[in-house]
Amino acid sequence: MASKVIFKKTSKDKSVGVYMAKRDFVDRVDSVEPVDGVILISPEILQGKKVFVTLSCVFRYGRDDQDVLGIAFRREIYMNTRQVYPPLQDKEQGILTKKQAKMLRKLGENAYPFFFEFPDNLPCSVGLQPGPRDVGKVCAVEFEVKAFSAECQDAKVRKRNTVRLAIRKVQYAPETGGAAPSVVTDHEFVLSDRPLHVEASLGKETYYHGEDINVDVNIKNHSNKIVKNVVVSVEQVSNVVLYCNDSYMETVAIEDSGHSVAPGEGLKRTYILVPLLAHNRQRRGIALDGKLKHEDTNLASTSIIKEGVLKEVMGILVSYKVVVKLIIGGMMGTSEVGVELPFRLMHPKPEIVKESEEEDMVFEDFKRSNNKGMMDDDEDDNMSGGEGSEAE
Repeated sequence: MASKVIFKKTSKDKSVGVYMAKRDFVDRVDSVEPVDGVILISPEILQGKKVFVTLSCVFRYGRDDQDVLGIAFRREIYMNTRQVYPPLQDKEQGILTKKQAKMLRKLGENAYPFFFEFPDNLPCSVGLQPGPRDVGKVCAVEFEVKAFSAECQDAKVRKRNTVRLAIRKVQYAPETGGAAPSVVTDHEFVLSDRPLHVEASLGKETYYHGEDINVDVNIKNHSNKIVKNVVVSVEQVSNVVLYCNDSYMETVAIEDSGHSVAPGEGLKRTYILVPLLAHNRQRRGIALDGKLKHEDTNLASTSIIKEGVLKEVMGILVSYKVVVKLIIGGMMGTSEVGVELPFRLMHPKPEIVKESEEEDMVFEDFKRSNNKGMMDDDEDDNMSGGEGSEAE
């Protein structure tokens, strides 16, 4: 019989436990998968306290424990809190999926369902890779499910009464792509009667992480200048749009060919580039998809925004382009001629696995490796439903 892993985490005082069937929730641009799970409570330990669960989206920049001129490095983009226990509605009305129903049957009468619907204007999970010496620093959009017990929603909450789980909001490549990018240009030079003709194209608009990107380049040098080198690269552009309008452009793959084209000659080549995080692990400022485990992380996927949504609330926007750069020799030194090909870098949409009634459940502790500079599930952030929390 097949087994389905259910991720679980319990508060230190054993009063509250959270059970979730998955950690990644898909943004389809026009809709987002709801966040659902089950809360298991211990009435004896709660001693009359209520239990709440919160879904939050946070933009973090720097360190949470630092505050400069009254400006915190943490901003909540979204937060929604609901009371789970005592239940405010019939338990059956709170069941959203078959997985929840199976978990409730397996966990017993002290288990209660919860679910949240994402607004359609939230960013996806993404962060900028810190440098080797940037311990504890992070610039990232992160999502979290937090369950806690308290007398009321706004009461002070101890860390030992709280469970915090990092989740991710992700996007997959659309099923239909646009036209394959291509560009044609003629560059004129002073004291040259004829131009330098450059053509560049890609095979398609969307590439998957780890896939070869074939860049077709066709150069016809009708000018009297020498093309001393052809450099082809993949550039990642990250726009931090929430608190400012900073833009970071990082080279994530490059082919420095050394090819030259003399006046009156031509060059027709296909250059192969593979942008991978494995080749950029020590590069500060590279945008990554949100981290849950180190092996799950890759270069950030291209951001796709629903039409009409304000870009200013999207946190970090990521895009990619291939740049073909020609180094031109001359009497006064070298110059450059370049063309750009925007494209998408994403994950393919996974196959939908049909839920089986016979599928057994295996409960696995929900842990995340303590990656430098990224949020950890046990990290002590604001531990309150409201203000003035107390942490142990």
